[in-house]
Amino acid sequence: MTPATATRVFNFSAGPAVLPLPVLEEAQRDLVALPGVGMSVMEISHRSKTFEDMLNGAIADMRGLAGIPDNYRVLMMQGGASLQFSMVPMNFLAPGAIADYVDTGTWADKAIKEAKKVGTVKVTGSTKADKYNRIPAPGEIALTPGAAYAHITTNNTIEGTEWKSIPDTGDVPLIADASSDILSGPIDVSRFGLIYAGAQKNLGPSGLTLVIVREDLLARSSDALPMMMNYKVQAENNSLYNTPPTFGIYILGLTMKWLKSLGGLDGIAAINQRKASKLYAEIDRTGFYRGTAQKESRSLMNVTFRLPSEDLEKLFDKEATGNGLDGLKGHRSVGGMRASIYNAFPEAGVDALVEFMREFERKRG
Repeated sequence: MTPATATRVFNFSAGPAVLPLPVLEEAQRDLVALPGVGMSVMEISHRSKTFEDMLNGAIADMRGLAGIPDNYRVLMMQGGASLQFSMVPMNFLAPGAIADYVDTGTWADKAIKEAKKVGTVKVTGSTKADKYNRIPAPGEIALTPGAAYAHITTNNTIEGTEWKSIPDTGDVPLIADASSDILSGPIDVSRFGLIYAGAQKNLGPSGLTLVIVREDLLARSSDALPMMMNYKVQAENNSLYNTPPTFGIYILGLTMKWLKSLGGLDGIAAINQRKASKLYAEIDRTGFYRGTAQKESRSLMNVTFRLPSEDLEKLFDKEATGNGLDGLKGHRSVGGMRASIYNAFPEAGVDALVEFMREFERKRG
């Protein structure tokens, strides 16, 4: 088996992750000088009409794709999802209030630890005892009446699990870290008070963070907060309080147009389901490979699996890399293998991995 192309490998990395090839090609074509502008997108002023149109166009396309209601603001921020671990409680967790967090994986645990530095946190459900191999059942989650908010991580990148249905939190605003499955299928934004996501998996390059926040919640942002940590300030300035991540916003805008060309979120959902089904079918085919997430909680974005021994896993990773299948080694905290197959990951790459897995099992099984 030879690499798929002489210049591009299949990139299974969990992030920064693969970007749509048409987006990369358009960015490459216009990198030196945007048509009609005469300078690179990395050079234009964030106060210029050109960039303002670029920003507002990206937001409008996202609103159309995800059906974002008019009473939500779309913010383009920096600091990654990890900064949101602190910003969410700083803006929404008032003294004396309680925030509910559901602990479903490594990144959920990190969010909990950061929130505890700000205020009172209650872990209302956890699958840590099961090594995060599943999402809690509804009966395992005990929400706090009158909580400031409830927080979930929609897809657990390291452990390979995802929420298949959104929990009902009633009048309590639901906040979600959707970094690794954002816009991977239809989403009812109205179910959430705030959604945040690092861009580097499904939206664009690293350095850009998306925040979708319901307008009524902005009143909770205290004027005593540092300006850069205040959602209300960011919303009032259309993400332009300071210089935003201009190149990341440009790439996100191109990615939104690419998603529209595939039939929107319904179209990409069908593609993602097909890709993941092929890979899980191979994992389940003989028992040589073993999925680490319980079947009802399996992620469509991050497919995690083990081989019969760690020595075989090391050999699998080495030979896969040599065959143009890069980034399959699992996170250092859990080991094993992980195939991250986000929106932009080509189906041909999944087919190539399945072929490699069968050949590896034939030789080593």
